[in-house]
Amino acid sequence: MKRPLILSIICVIGFLWVVITFPGVFSPSVKKLGVFMPAIYGLIVAATFISFIGVWHLKRWGMELYVISFFSKMLFFVLTKSFEITSILGIAFSLWFMITYLFFYKRMDVNL
Repeated sequence: MKRPLILSIICVIGFLWVVITFPGVFSPSVKKLGVFMPAIYGLIVAATFISFIGVWHLKRWGMELYVISFFSKMLFFVLTKSFEITSILGIAFSLWFMITYLFFYKRMDVNL
């Protein structure tokens, strides 16, 4: 099955967004939160990247992992009280991505 153009665009935007947000794992503001916080935030960012790969290949687990990583990131921001303007912009993009994914969820492959 051919990947729809909108999913290709979303995945490219998502890949670029992950590349931009990944250096934030090593930022001093995340290091101040605690010893394990950079590792936890790094896992969330890595899960987001992996989910985009799954969506790129039209796999349902990619969309499901994206939803899990989104809510994990929201929980991380709430528990650490570290909302910024970039996180609000990221929330808007993430909601748009999830709504778009729902339109193509039935067409995605169940198998790995």
